[in-house]
Amino acid sequence: MASIDTSVPVRNSSKALAGKLRLGSLTALVIGSMVGSGVFSLPQNMAAGAGPLAILIGWGITAAGMLALVFVYQSLATRKPELDAGPYAYAKAGFGPFIGFNSAWGYWISAWIGNVSYAVIVFSALSYFYTSFGDGNTWQAVLGASVLLWAVHFLILAGIRQAAITNLVVTVAKIAPIVVFIGVVAVAFKLDVWSLDFSGLGNAGLGSITAQVKSTMLVTLWVFIGIEGASVFSGRAERRRDIAMATVLGFFTCLMLYALVSLLSLGILNQSDLANLKNPSMAGVLEAVVGPWGAVVINFALVVSVIGAFLSWTLLAAEIPFAAAKDETMPQFFSRENRHGVPSASLLITNGLVQLFLIVTLLAHSTYQALFSIASVAILVPYIFSGAYAAKLAITSENYRPGENRVLPMLVGLLATLYGAWLLYAAGLN
Repeated sequence: MASIDTSVPVRNSSKALAGKLRLGSLTALVIGSMVGSGVFSLPQNMAAGAGPLAILIGWGITAAGMLALVFVYQSLATRKPELDAGPYAYAKAGFGPFIGFNSAWGYWISAWIGNVSYAVIVFSALSYFYTSFGDGNTWQAVLGASVLLWAVHFLILAGIRQAAITNLVVTVAKIAPIVVFIGVVAVAFKLDVWSLDFSGLGNAGLGSITAQVKSTMLVTLWVFIGIEGASVFSGRAERRRDIAMATVLGFFTCLMLYALVSLLSLGILNQSDLANLKNPSMAGVLEAVVGPWGAVVINFALVVSVIGAFLSWTLLAAEIPFAAAKDETMPQFFSRENRHGVPSASLLITNGLVQLFLIVTLLAHSTYQALFSIASVAILVPYIFSGAYAAKLAITSENYRPGENRVLPMLVGLLATLYGAWLLYAAGLN
């Protein structure tokens, strides 16, 4: 089979788009989708169940598994240019409509429940300035989150490209404080604090190294959810090769930021102190170095960051059922668009569910941690089948030239699949 030209424009997947997304906007969608609330809670979330050694191992496993997933999406974006809806489309093409529907369903649930968690933590952070917001689940917080939700809703209705440009600006604004945090903490880093009880085995509550590593898995998965963001919008990309490049750039940028935030923090406060910090725990770490103004900076940065992630994930959440409806996997009413080419029906239903669950958080006092655990596990199905589809293409030689090396792509696909299975095991049956 002839090689695929990755420089040709992607076909339009919706009517009358105002413009296609370029590399900068696609990369910002990937980074904006991944960098939300998780990075600001990493020091406490990681230290709560693991010591420095297990955290290092956890990041190593995550880097290998997520890099395999990056290469999977990079490969599938170019080998299957006709598939324009990311994980859902790959699952359906490889394993049929039933698996495709479950992947679309799981991804959609993960996306909008993740948005509920973002709304909760935005107002939890704002409680630093206005205590009535509590943990983000008081009536004042739910009211504020509802205003934010529908403001984003109407911004997106004005057009996908305009929303993506806004997201690009917000992404730059939220990365800057994280870089400042890394620089300040690196200067204040103390090796003797970092190496104290390096294995974590001195703390009976942490358990074995294996148990500690398992405890880091859902945390590291949560902060990398969104790596597939560019492939979800492949139908709106100006050039096919930009999808792969945006995915790679987003992955390595976020891996560097995440690993440095969690590991450098262990050189400021020991494991037990970090584990007892209130989230966003980056605020407590920076406060320990520079004083109270550090906590103010981080809480403000969290609000900006999560609002940006909220925008990215609202775009993603609306796109999946829209794409699934266009090929009759989900109900047809999801495929309705407005005059700007925005999936308006899908957007309305998605945000209606977010609104409903915001009310549920008020009644049930649901926390950010409970919500992000649900969102993390729900997305594992489409991740696993994306890896399996890449492996299947290599095994069957579909879309490969005669004599082209298929061993490496097959191994990468299998590694991504095994990583997803490992995450299911680490999450537990419950």
